[in-house]
Amino acid sequence: MAVGEKLSLEQMQAFLKGSGEVRFEAQGQVGVYGWVSQTLREQDYRHLPRTGKGLVKRYISKMTGLRRAQVTRLVARYAEAGDVKRKTERRHQFASRYTRADIELLAQVDEAHETLSGPATLKILYRGYHNFADARYERLSSISVAHIYNLRKDRFYRERRINIEKTRPTKIAIGERRKPQPEGRPGYLRIDTVHQGDLDGVKGVYYINAVDEVTQWQVVRATGQISEAWLIPVLGCILEQFPFRILGFHSDNGSEFINHTVSALLNKLLIDQTKSRPGAPTTTGWWRPRMGR
Repeated sequence: MAVGEKLSLEQMQAFLKGSGEVRFEAQGQVGVYGWVSQTLREQDYRHLPRTGKGLVKRYISKMTGLRRAQVTRLVARYAEAGDVKRKTERRHQFASRYTRADIELLAQVDEAHETLSGPATLKILYRGYHNFADARYERLSSISVAHIYNLRKDRFYRERRINIEKTRPTKIAIGERRKPQPEGRPGYLRIDTVHQGDLDGVKGVYYINAVDEVTQWQVVRATGQISEAWLIPVLGCILEQFPFRILGFHSDNGSEFINHTVSALLNKLLIDQTKSRPGAPTTTGWWRPRMGR
């Protein structure tokens, strides 16, 4: 490849016919461009006939490993400037209208007003310049609502405005959040689950305790697991053992009772399902079985 640019057209044609299994790889863009430029200059490419130009292009493609379209672009660049050089000019970039000081000011405004919506923030920025004559708001006073959100995504903004939101509790529309109101009538159950504990790595059973709020009639059952497949038959057995009609079913917010399967069972039996308020599980059941084996 070092002296390949000095070959004649006949030698190039013979090389292309006899080197079907030979393949060359380019060793750096700057070196390849220099070699291509020198080859075109040595062959006087501008004055070659059409067949000669096509032969030189195929030879360059073979020697450099470039695709035919890439070679065509390099040749066009040589025909225009008389040389093939790597483009170093930077692409056009629009000047930034809003400076870091503007972004920092926006972060301060959002921090003071707890990050209002875009239109509300725009009104604050507008009044800061036009009503209160604060020169710091001059550029931001004419900003668009959409660009306010763009600046809020900027890394410089995020470094200065750290917005921490507390985890919001998930709202589940299963069961009404209120305490039972039996009004002296039996049939309003408070139900709770107690795990007996483990022994020597063996999982203990779960006690399902149901107590009628008025009569204090109590039914206790045990189950190996509190998954739906294990719990639903136990619940059905518990409800059948009360000598009166069940009207209410009150539990804490545990997923073993607050789920669609239990809700479907209670709805089928026309039983009102209620649940305790968050952080107050002691409002459900008050009985605990004695632990131990």
